[in-house]
Amino acid sequence: MVNPTVLVESLPTRDQETGRAKGSDFSELNRRMADAGLLRRRPLYYTVRFGVVALALAAGVAAFLVLGDSWSQSFVAVGLAVVFGQLGLAAHDLAHRQVFTRRRPSETGGLLVANLLLGMSYGWWMNKHTRHHANPNHEEKDPDVSPDILVWSRRQASKATGLPRFVGKHQAALFFPLLTLEGLNLSFNSFKALRSPSMKRPVLEGALLVAHFVLYFGGLFAVLSPGKALAFIAVHQGLFGIYLGSVFAPNHKGMPMIEEGTRLDFLRRQVLTSRNVRGGVLVDAFMGGLNYQIEHHLFPSMPTPALGEAQVITERYCAELGVPYHQTGLSASHREALRHMRSVGEPLRNAR
Repeated sequence: MVNPTVLVESLPTRDQETGRAKGSDFSELNRRMADAGLLRRRPLYYTVRFGVVALALAAGVAAFLVLGDSWSQSFVAVGLAVVFGQLGLAAHDLAHRQVFTRRRPSETGGLLVANLLLGMSYGWWMNKHTRHHANPNHEEKDPDVSPDILVWSRRQASKATGLPRFVGKHQAALFFPLLTLEGLNLSFNSFKALRSPSMKRPVLEGALLVAHFVLYFGGLFAVLSPGKALAFIAVHQGLFGIYLGSVFAPNHKGMPMIEEGTRLDFLRRQVLTSRNVRGGVLVDAFMGGLNYQIEHHLFPSMPTPALGEAQVITERYCAELGVPYHQTGLSASHREALRHMRSVGEPLRNAR
């Protein structure tokens, strides 16, 4: 795991900066990616991938209607949790313009996938995710590590009160149970964000969100008895939340946190705070390419199938520069994240 001291040690020295334009390290890497043709769009890949997800969604809905009022619907709930996770990854790629170069088709696709199919505000999530990409793991600027129920640094832990203080003591053990609520949390924050001045199309987004939940809850309670419908929601939403958390948590949690005033260029800011996850084709499919988190943060609009080749180029280039590049397996990435969460909560457990 990368030691936080590298945030200082990996800064360019005065000699290294002499005669070089600011950001030239990234510019050179960007040139290598362009020369390798890795920044081009891959329409065939996304047509096949999104087509498979659409067919899986249609199959899940068909199975739901055929089974009717049966406890066997729990298996459908499990399958649709995976499909919803894949829809979330599709919305992510659309938001980053990995699929289309133009804003309008990207936004239209994002609204349909996120708002209508998932029940999550595309505009709210995109705003939040853009701020994360600009300053990953920055205690003051990254909304993904802002203190809420969980705390991500000992400084945040020292200021925690009430429920966050209690949860912070045991957050490593509570992390996965809390993830079962993540899907509902995204929907709650989406409705809440409709009143935000930063929301560009609150009426359209609100209408699509309402349409999603009318179809979702209406369909469940029309086909299933109340008890079975509630069980379906618990299984589906719980596993959906765990899926999303299992994809996004390994990427940054447990990596160095950036404090206010720390000076890092773009390349080092993205590489030092991100973690790649090895695992081959299955992990690539499960995480939708986000296991190449370092490359994704350096080139957010790079299509998913190009990230594997980009990883080789980036790792070699970081070795040339002497910039630490962290990559590990899926299980190890979760252990590192949980170990960090436990360490952060230690002062709370030891406090009187």
